[in-house]
Amino acid sequence: MGALLAFLPQGNAQDFSDLDKSPMDAAYYPPRAAFRAFAKTDEEKAASQPVIRVLYSRPQMKEREVFGGIVKYGETWRLGANESTEIHFYKDVAIGGKEVKAGRYTVYATPGEKEWEVVFNTDLDGWGAYAYNPENNVASITVPAEASDKPIEAFSIAFEQADNGAHMIMGWENTVVRVPIEF
Repeated sequence: MGALLAFLPQGNAQDFSDLDKSPMDAAYYPPRAAFRAFAKTDEEKAASQPVIRVLYSRPQMKEREVFGGIVKYGETWRLGANESTEIHFYKDVAIGGKEVKAGRYTVYATPGEKEWEVVFNTDLDGWGAYAYNPENNVASITVPAEASDKPIEAFSIAFEQADNGAHMIMGWENTVVRVPIEF
């Protein structure tokens, strides 16, 4: 009988990891695209079809010096924390005058005090910028770094409509950059 009891399922608590300090988030263009299933009319459904989705982690400032501190000027950065930031274009776009085909890419930046170089790369599923290979860049653009109106505690990405497409806006600490994406 004892041998039979050894094969019965035993209750075990699951060991889940703690909450990540830099949770993953998503940004869409148009902003309501994540909620397209809730659209009530055909017009609302058409207007909320995704054009761009970004998956990224959101590190916190936590009273640290970010740019020029934990994120070094002149060094390639993953745009967030943990895995490399990933962007999905649902249609062909143009960045810095270069056509980028619909598909998934990683996004990296080399921040500077006055401007950033932002690059789009075909290497996927990486961690950080450790394996970043510039030979796999499909587009790059240099954009001005602007002062934010107020401190930005968590690294953030959002989109705003522009004349020829959208601007991908990235901000953290006291810095904001806008990357024009045409479609």
